[in-house]
Amino acid sequence: MTDASAKAPRRPGEQALTALGLGAPAADPADASPHSFPGGGRWRTEVPSCEGPEALAVVLKEASRLDVPIHRISQGSGVWMLTDAELTEMVDATAERDIELCLFTGPRGTWDIGGSTRTDSQGAGLRARGHDAVAGCVEDALRATESGVKCLLVADEGVLWTLHRARAAGIIPADTTLKVSALVGPVNPASYAVYERLGADSINVPSDLTLDHLTEIRRVSATPMDMYIEAPDDLGGYVRMYEVAELIRRGAPLYLKFGLAKAPGIYPYGHHMRELTLATAKERVRRGRLALDLLARHGADGDMAPLGSRLPGDLRRFDAPS
Repeated sequence: MTDASAKAPRRPGEQALTALGLGAPAADPADASPHSFPGGGRWRTEVPSCEGPEALAVVLKEASRLDVPIHRISQGSGVWMLTDAELTEMVDATAERDIELCLFTGPRGTWDIGGSTRTDSQGAGLRARGHDAVAGCVEDALRATESGVKCLLVADEGVLWTLHRARAAGIIPADTTLKVSALVGPVNPASYAVYERLGADSINVPSDLTLDHLTEIRRVSATPMDMYIEAPDDLGGYVRMYEVAELIRRGAPLYLKFGLAKAPGIYPYGHHMRELTLATAKERVRRGRLALDLLARHGADGDMAPLGSRLPGDLRRFDAPS
């Protein structure tokens, strides 16, 4: 990274505020996460909402131009929204650069005939409704992994447990990783630990969790955490770039997700949304560059996990029935 990584990390505005008598108390070492990724490093990067090969090409080109390191690229529309040719193209392009590709599995409640998701309570949310929806998620998982996809994105506890059991039984490859969507992300340490035991290798928490919430989670689980540094509007539109260094200190091992506020939703993607999708894909990479520049200026850009690393380490699981 930059020479700034050799300096002691500092907080935003720290020297000026101290000179004005407004300095903050020293960080409490007890708040820091004791965990890291296997193979070293405390943070990785992710560019989300990469909906198809054309958007992927834009992300890769822009990442090269702006020198943005990428560990993972994820897609939100689902495996079923990609043709076989598109699926293969995305797998090959990411494999060539040793980037993990994560694709969403199957039907979800917000897109089917259930009316409860459209009520004020938004009951059931994105979960898989009924046996057929679970079956669709499994079908997507089989198709994706047979094509070389190594990371699957899920939004239902039952689907997560089913795919973990499939992984343990050799139905899908043992090194497949399972990522929990921000749309069902846990908000307390007890539920975070349950997701880990159900098979999650990476858990996306809502971007409105406080720093203390992250510390609480890290006291019970070492499962890698994903967090939107800038969240889409339908997830709150939070922008937490100035907190990136502290988010890493509290939440490591942490995936920094470069989302985009003030942009329309694009799921499920189709060519009728092409221009918007390509423009927002490019801007997500630029947002990533801005966040990485902030880390560098604060002397906190060291300790990035090696590019190409993707596995979560040893995690705790419920016993799967045979």
